[in-house]
Amino acid sequence: MSIPKESPKVKLVSSLFSPEEDLIKDVIKQMEGYFGPVDWVSEKLVFDRTKYYAKEMGWPLFRRFISFSKLISPDFLVDIKLLTNTIENGHLVEKKRKINIDPGYISLERLVLATGKNYIHRIYLNKGIYADLTLVFHAGTFMPLVWTYPDYADEKVIRYFNMVRTGYLHYSRQEGKENHA
Repeated sequence: MSIPKESPKVKLVSSLFSPEEDLIKDVIKQMEGYFGPVDWVSEKLVFDRTKYYAKEMGWPLFRRFISFSKLISPDFLVDIKLLTNTIENGHLVEKKRKINIDPGYISLERLVLATGKNYIHRIYLNKGIYADLTLVFHAGTFMPLVWTYPDYADEKVIRYFNMVRTGYLHYSRQEGKENHA
């Protein structure tokens, strides 16, 4: 029999993309007001793996990945996604999004994203939000799965998430030492 116990805290991460680079920077600051300081921001990337969002948002699209210094309980993912949806809606122009925010978290074992869209590999959490298992950590690196979006399976993006995981691991070990001192 397994004995239930609380999950370790995880590293909050997010993807933001928009045709407006300044909007991405403004929304990162807005998110810091809710989730605390950002401790890493990726370089500007061109979001060009799909044109799915072009009609709604415009083209070209630019992306940044970010991580936050404060660790969270994975239980908070639903509320975080609902809040980022509210932030997106606050930037609508003529009922069209100008920014897309995809929050998630990194644990030692995986990268999970929050989504409002159901699919075969997504697990329902609560309030219309699903957990999307996007990457798994195996043999020293994050690995994509058959359903992983191509942009998240990109080698550069995986390197980013490996780097964020390394920082998270270091921080978790330091926090553990302090709690046992």
